[in-house]
Amino acid sequence: MVYSPQPPSQLVSHWTERHPDRINFILHIIGIPPTILGVLLCPVYVTLLSLTVLAFALTLFIGGYLLQFAGHVVEGTDPGELIYFKRKLGLPYTEFPTGRKSP
Repeated sequence: MVYSPQPPSQLVSHWTERHPDRINFILHIIGIPPTILGVLLCPVYVTLLSLTVLAFALTLFIGGYLLQFAGHVVEGTDPGELIYFKRKLGLPYTEFPTGRKSP
């Protein structure tokens, strides 16, 4: 049976509103998989106690995050992780690119 398309979840809608710049979006699409893979390799390191696996996992994790942070620099917004801490500390932050309003 064919169902009509469902609207994206609120979380996906919020994410796409925060990342409208094409370069930022592409850097996130490239950077998220290695970041996740780096985290998933940590149990492999613990099991094997291999420094090579640890170095590879850290390289993937840090490299993926750097790509995502670079996207936010290009767009002029703060990454979500920094926004969380800035909110808690009462510091100003930029969640949406200039000219866009929060939902």
